[in-house]
Amino acid sequence: MAAIFTDDPEWTDYSAVTRADLEHGCRRFLTRVLDLLGDKGAGAENDDVAAAIGEQRAGQGVPLEAMQRTFRLGGRIVFEALLDRAGAITPADFRETGTAMWAVIDGMSSALVTAYRGAELDRVRRDERRRHALIEDLLAGRAHDVLFATRAARELNIPVHGDYLVVVARGDSHPLRLGTETALAAHGIRSVWHDRGDSTVGLVALEHHGADQVARALEPLVRGCAALSPTIAGLAEAATGHQLAALTLDTAPDASPGVVVSLHDRYSEALLLRSPDLARLLVHRTLGPVLGLPAKERGVLIRTLTVWLAETCSAANAAPLLHCHRNTVINRLQRIATLLGAPLEGQRRLLDLSLALIALELLEAQGEIVHSAQS
Repeated sequence: MAAIFTDDPEWTDYSAVTRADLEHGCRRFLTRVLDLLGDKGAGAENDDVAAAIGEQRAGQGVPLEAMQRTFRLGGRIVFEALLDRAGAITPADFRETGTAMWAVIDGMSSALVTAYRGAELDRVRRDERRRHALIEDLLAGRAHDVLFATRAARELNIPVHGDYLVVVARGDSHPLRLGTETALAAHGIRSVWHDRGDSTVGLVALEHHGADQVARALEPLVRGCAALSPTIAGLAEAATGHQLAALTLDTAPDASPGVVVSLHDRYSEALLLRSPDLARLLVHRTLGPVLGLPAKERGVLIRTLTVWLAETCSAANAAPLLHCHRNTVINRLQRIATLLGAPLEGQRRLLDLSLALIALELLEAQGEIVHSAQS
């Protein structure tokens, strides 16, 4: 016991162990060393006493290095006792006993390390399961309970109050690079991340950062595609933020890897996705006659209408993008107006056409084939 404690706390961190417990462990260890010596060290690498001590000390948080040092100290003490008796035995017997002695210490140390690391791994798995369960509860809305929110924030090391972003990432078996939490922490951004099978979800505390700063820090870490919720107020709004981030990601099914999309840039798409039946009705009621055309003509007219609207209804600007003459664009637009039975003008008319084209793109991205008003 005296040999264990030194002036270096790194080597003697038994603060979580009572003196009686430590003394009992030392006694078990020394007794076991002598037992194994009597058997010439057989079975030391699978010793259950060393394994039990390793599991117990791992649970108490004693550093493995301190345990290994203690085992070496115990071996040294036994060996010094053997040296004191060396005159009573033959040199050959002494050599045999010395060899067995260090085989015992090496074997018991191996059993200690295996058991200790196994116990640590079990603890890490339990902690990870608990961490995931807490995040799942946050995403389910349990943070409206102030006591739960406070406990979850403490265990996850994130603030209860203050602004947050919720991030949803998909598109790869690992949609975010390993070490994302650590990489963001290097920017002073606190976050927690949770794999849900089909996606990875993150809760990012803004604290002293703006949403744009977080997006820029996150972008190089994204391997798939990620979406940001609007800023939410505290953990209590985590469920709402998650729903909105997932919805935002659904609006960008064909986004390139490494893209971070924000709901602020996708409101029209999000509204249409929230009401898929209305989106289908809008497409058919607004574009139905065009959708009923043969595939080639339909594609040309839909493409022309899309580019023309994007170019603020300028045929001159749309023509180079469509690789045709301005008059060709005008003729196609007149054909569309004739099919739809109304001129392509007026704020409300142009809004309906723009939304219908967005809805058509979303429906086709989801695998729906929209052919005509009767589809």
